[in-house]
Amino acid sequence: RPTTSSIELRATQYYSYCITSFATMAAEKEFTAADVAKHNTAEDCWLIIGNENTGGAKVYDVTSYLDDHPGGAEVMLDVGGKDADEFFEDIGHSNDAREELAKHVVGVLKLTEEEKEKRRLAAEKKSGADSGGMSMIAVLVAAAGIGYYFYKQKVDSSE
Repeated sequence: RPTTSSIELRATQYYSYCITSFATMAAEKEFTAADVAKHNTAEDCWLIIGNENTGGAKVYDVTSYLDDHPGGAEVMLDVGGKDADEFFEDIGHSNDAREELAKHVVGVLKLTEEEKEKRRLAAEKKSGADSGGMSMIAVLVAAAGIGYYFYKQKVDSSE
């Protein structure tokens, strides 16, 4: 005879399976950026989130989640009907936030070859800019270290 905890475990596993299955079925539907752009109001708010590193751009209907969003509805409405991937990733959302987002997937973003190339170049440019920023920080830290070394030498020699 199954115990309460084993029933709860099975229910949780079934729930996860249903969410994953629904997300997979919904992800098969394709939308263009023009389709998504029409959904940019509090009554009908869709977002594009995702990139090559996260499994591709997906389309999310977040209308029912607007009032529950911890950052407020305005944050999402500002990017409603648009590609919100960079904004979403820059915030540093938790795994819980990503799981919540997965519940709202309605499909994938259909891209033309030109759009794919444009996104690839933008991602390449961004990653190049990010690594350039890190290089600058490394140079500044090294310069500060060298400056401190010479300052310390001068102070020690004057004593």
